Amino acid sequence: MIDMYGTPYTAALHVVERYRLIDYDDAKAAIARNSKENIRIDEVASDPTYSGKHLQLQFKVEDEGVFTTPWFATITYERAADAWAENVCAENLFEFYGQGSDGGVPTADKSDF
Repeated sequence: MIDMYGTPYTAALHVVERYRLIDYDDAKAAIARNSKENIRIDEVASDPTYSGKHLQLQFKVEDEGVFTTPWFATITYERAADAWAENVCAENLFEFYGQGSDGGVPTADKSDF
């Protein structure tokens, strides 16, 4: 699957992503729509007083094996009210591998980035 909803994909999948910072005035409509239509995660509250730049992701998905036509989506992210703690899966032993356990932690000989 390609997302949390179980959308299937084939080897023909092609995704193009475009990230950009947009002004608050350009983000207002998306923020209002997002608050009405999308799932809110209570632990991650947004800062309602922030009027600076917002991160916007536009993407295009093509997969002839699954979809009859390419489709597009846009996500506009709001600024979090609190700082987010760093969360690196392979190093987050508490949450992903049990408290203090190092069993099964993935390792690599060479960094992939």
